[in-house]
Amino acid sequence: MKAVLHKAASRGFANHGWLQANHSFSFAGFYDETKIHFGALRVLNDDVIAPKMGFGTHPHDNMEIITIPLKGVLKHRDNIMHQEWQEVLPGEVQVMSAGTGVKHSEINGSVEEDLSLFQIWIMPNKQNVTPRYDQKYFDENERKNKLQVLVSSIDDDFEGSLKIHQDAIISRITLNKDENFAYHLKSKAHMVYVMNIHGEIEINTENLLARDAIGVSETERFEIKPKEDSEILFIEVPRI
Repeated sequence: MKAVLHKAASRGFANHGWLQANHSFSFAGFYDETKIHFGALRVLNDDVIAPKMGFGTHPHDNMEIITIPLKGVLKHRDNIMHQEWQEVLPGEVQVMSAGTGVKHSEINGSVEEDLSLFQIWIMPNKQNVTPRYDQKYFDENERKNKLQVLVSSIDDDFEGSLKIHQDAIISRITLNKDENFAYHLKSKAHMVYVMNIHGEIEINTENLLARDAIGVSETERFEIKPKEDSEILFIEVPRI
């Protein structure tokens, strides 16, 4: 088993006033040659956006973009499905296959509360596909001490998850203290980036606090030992 620890404080950080952005991988003004990507995972941004603020209309192409709101109200609109603002709330997950090209806007839909979210970019296994959009609500009770799959490959028959153009699996779990959990990778050709959203866990003798992450590869399984109630995000991707 190979494991690469990324402590929360080692992430790139940008304070734009209206946006507090933490970058797990090289992005915008943050560059680290050791953190360009992790397999097909290109971006994991942990953003806090001030009330009424956000990103104006901007383009993407040939990227699978997944957004997971953690707190507040995200509003989204695009040029493929939603000409009017569409809310995406905590508990929901949004996916967008940019493909041949899409333009979208994202703002904090609240006038009082900060918006906190993860945005994930995964490099696709198909180029220039027709752009597509989807979102879905996932019940938090369905991930208590068990894995809840949020996103999987459009080529897989896995039911109940959102779909992207990559042989990837994004999942989430809430573990009670001392409720050990074994994560099984899809294959040895896969690797998984584990983000500890909150709490404290141990993986491969490494201790992870809130927003610490570890990249695990060259194994079929590994065990997670929570030292307190914790919530964890898994981004499993193929090597590239």
